[in-house]
Amino acid sequence: MSAVDSQANATDAAPAAALDVRDLEVTFHRRGRDLPVLKGVTLHIEPGEAYGLVGESGCGKTTLAMAALRYLAGNGTVDAGQVLVEGRDVSTLSEEALRKWRGEAVAMVYQDPATALSPAMRIGDQVAEVFRYHEGLKKAEALERARESLRRVALPDPDATLRRYPFELSGGQQQRVVIAMALAVNPHLLVLDEPTTGLDATVEAEILDLIEELRGRIHAAILLITHNLGLVAHLCERVGVLYAGRIVEEGPARELFTDPRHPYTMGLLRCAPRFGMNKTDAALQTIPGTLPALGEPLAGCVYSARCPMAKPVCTRREPDLYAWPSDAGVKGAAEAEAMPPDPVAYSPHHASPVGEAARHARCYFSAQVPEMPQMAPVVGASLEARGASSGDVLEIKAVERTFKDGRKRLTAVHDVSLNLKHGETFGLVGESGSGKTTLAKCVTGLIAADSGTVTFEGKLMRSTAGRRSQDALRAIQMVFQNPDSTLNPAWSTRAILTRSVRKLAGSRSGSVRAKVDKLSADVRVEPRFLLQKPADLSGGQKQRIAIARAFAGDPRLVVCDEPASALDVSVQASILNLLVELQTSESVSYIFISHDLAVVRYISDRIGVMYLAELIEVGSAEEVFNPPHHPYTEALLSSIPKLDFDRRLQRIPLRGAMPSLSEPPTGCRFHTRCHRFLGDLCVQQEPPIQEAVTGHTYKCHIPPDELLAAQLADRPASPVEA
Repeated sequence: MSAVDSQANATDAAPAAALDVRDLEVTFHRRGRDLPVLKGVTLHIEPGEAYGLVGESGCGKTTLAMAALRYLAGNGTVDAGQVLVEGRDVSTLSEEALRKWRGEAVAMVYQDPATALSPAMRIGDQVAEVFRYHEGLKKAEALERARESLRRVALPDPDATLRRYPFELSGGQQQRVVIAMALAVNPHLLVLDEPTTGLDATVEAEILDLIEELRGRIHAAILLITHNLGLVAHLCERVGVLYAGRIVEEGPARELFTDPRHPYTMGLLRCAPRFGMNKTDAALQTIPGTLPALGEPLAGCVYSARCPMAKPVCTRREPDLYAWPSDAGVKGAAEAEAMPPDPVAYSPHHASPVGEAARHARCYFSAQVPEMPQMAPVVGASLEARGASSGDVLEIKAVERTFKDGRKRLTAVHDVSLNLKHGETFGLVGESGSGKTTLAKCVTGLIAADSGTVTFEGKLMRSTAGRRSQDALRAIQMVFQNPDSTLNPAWSTRAILTRSVRKLAGSRSGSVRAKVDKLSADVRVEPRFLLQKPADLSGGQKQRIAIARAFAGDPRLVVCDEPASALDVSVQASILNLLVELQTSESVSYIFISHDLAVVRYISDRIGVMYLAELIEVGSAEEVFNPPHHPYTEALLSSIPKLDFDRRLQRIPLRGAMPSLSEPPTGCRFHTRCHRFLGDLCVQQEPPIQEAVTGHTYKCHIPPDELLAAQLADRPASPVEA
């Protein structure tokens, strides 16, 4: 009998955990140094249970997932501990058994879909390969199953998507393809590593429904790794908080998020912008400092250097994982050092059943965490928003942009008009493919509009950046979602900023260095990081450099395209505070594109909603987020996963996938998916522009008073309250 069979028989007395990690220690070996990443991590996930793992980038979340599936890089080793999946020790599986097990029992969705898709294969062949290899289907049948898989993840025009290559899809569409491939095998354990980072709220909600359906159908277990705390609260029964390779808190999601017992958990919760909060209310809280470097010796608590509650005992001796409730924290620091509470006898063998799991926190002073002092925001009092002036900095009139897709012509932006005032932030939201980024590129001149005009500070802009004046290039800059694709990997960050200053500001050598130093200070990048290349920086540091580069020429308008969507909540808070501070000090205007509606609500003065290439609603941030608003906006707001467990709105599902841009619906473009569909009127006639209040307009056949009454009747809790 094999070791695997013996182990399986030994666990017959009790159902084996879907994932059972025991005292796992993982080390990476780099340039002759041993760098510990995971330090005695223990967790378990029962069949059918969803477990959320949260923490900043670099804490070891992805390393844990890779170790669990035996995907560790060649320079990574498991030094101690065990990983069991359904009772099988993963380390004992042969290569053939490992391939079979990965294809039939487990699946993983990665944060960056581009690394998981072959650039040389069409999407249809890649998805069909799953069914051909694991289910032995013929090519035609496998392609039909692939088509159905793409429909399940709400990809528009699945037939056309099957024929495309990955580079022809947006990041959000690529991620939906990867999720379709993962769900195709009906895995018993689904590992999701930031699965919805590139997805908008409605698609994210539909993916969550798919995952929930999978759990109910085959009792699949889920390990969800994410920085989206609302997503964890929506999906997961239990949560583990990982910091510097240690589980610092664990427990049921509701209890952990409503009554955190570790300072780091409390810090993460305070960083997230609450739904309905605006930059004029207060600065976002941030966690000071950074994670300890890999390999850095830590004598005490791994979080003590950043903790506002740290006491001498915290720096001298690491706390154990204590049960909560307990008497931890009711004694003074001296008593805690002399007689700390007994560590919990915690192991997967004695774990509580799902729904009855005990809580644990790695802190001497857990009882005092609810009274933890507020951490001063980075920008301090300067955050107060400066009112936008009455003059327009940007005016867009009847902009149209089409693309050719084979024999079809896709209209990406259709007859869009809007204006932006000096010192104002205009938020732009909508599903992937709605035209947000295309409109932004028309404004910056990265692509030319087919028709329409872009006027900046009263001057008509030429269609492309190459034909614009040097002053226009300096005045309008863009910050992209992924700084890795825009920062030269071969240059130091100082060289990157120096080139931008010379190109945009035209400064002489002496003043160039001073300007670079000022830019780095403005975005709070320490001088030592200017000597490093982008690969040596964290995601937040790289995005700060990208922002500094955009401000090199003292711009008057900055277009921000998902600048914080891939960042941890702690880094996201500091980036948003930074953007508001720069807006206040430099009188710059922003077009801010994001699928995170809480972030858009926080930073924006006015918001525009795009659907299928059209701008269908415009108004102040407060007005757009409260009834009456367009039925599509209503559905977007209902799809946001929130941290409020008691006052959640009923989600409004959108019917079917977004129609094709090559053949948009007649009449109202939203009528094929609208939950307030009126019949032939919506099908045959284009809707008028309705004015809810002065400055707040939406494109719909339903008058404001009727829409307000219907939305208030259907939604007893307002989105701001929820």
